[in-house]
Amino acid sequence: MDSNETGGTAVVIGGTGGIGAAMVAALEQSGTFTEVIGLSRRSDPALDLFDEESIIRAANGLKARQAELRLVFDATGFLHGDGFAPEKSLSAITPEHMARAFAVNAIGPALLMKHFLPLLPKTGRSVFATLSAKVGSIGDNTLGGWYSYRASKAALNQLVHTAAIELARRKPAAICVALHPGTVDTGLSSDFAKNGLTVRQPQEAAALLMGVLDSLTPTQTGGFFDYNGNPLPW
Repeated sequence: MDSNETGGTAVVIGGTGGIGAAMVAALEQSGTFTEVIGLSRRSDPALDLFDEESIIRAANGLKARQAELRLVFDATGFLHGDGFAPEKSLSAITPEHMARAFAVNAIGPALLMKHFLPLLPKTGRSVFATLSAKVGSIGDNTLGGWYSYRASKAALNQLVHTAAIELARRKPAAICVALHPGTVDTGLSSDFAKNGLTVRQPQEAAALLMGVLDSLTPTQTGGFFDYNGNPLPW
């Protein structure tokens, strides 16, 4: 990550998941940051998107250490599990599924931005990036289905764009973006990969995302980009 100032702290939230763990390893190998911290429900301190107090404790821990936070990478997300599967039709929608999807994919990242964006330095380049999904694009939606996932990721994109506007007023060199990692061989998406669709290993996905993070400039804050750095339609 040549465009980042050398030193400082990088934080990966969801650091024990497929993409998250790969990002922690890639960031450590890059040598860009003085320290790389992975946060998750199993870390110390633990961070749980369903528990705002745990997010506050994690943020306060970084603040107490006077960590120079240069990168926050949110690798969390929910597509299926615990009895929930992507809906193929309106008849499959349930309030419980929608509530779970929005809690993880929109409300959780919003709380991360609430408590971690204020920790970014006032000067110098810094980045907050969260994993969105191309299926969250309204303009790109030609197939339908996957109601809860699509809607919650579209909500995430709006939250990122809105937060970036506020962030730019206070920290003009900071960048806040949503990233689409492609289909990655993790528990989240690999079961739904269609024939002929490229499925990447987490390490390859992390390398591509690192390249995007390195290329971003403050003029691109609030944007939605794929793993090659191409802008995606809202």
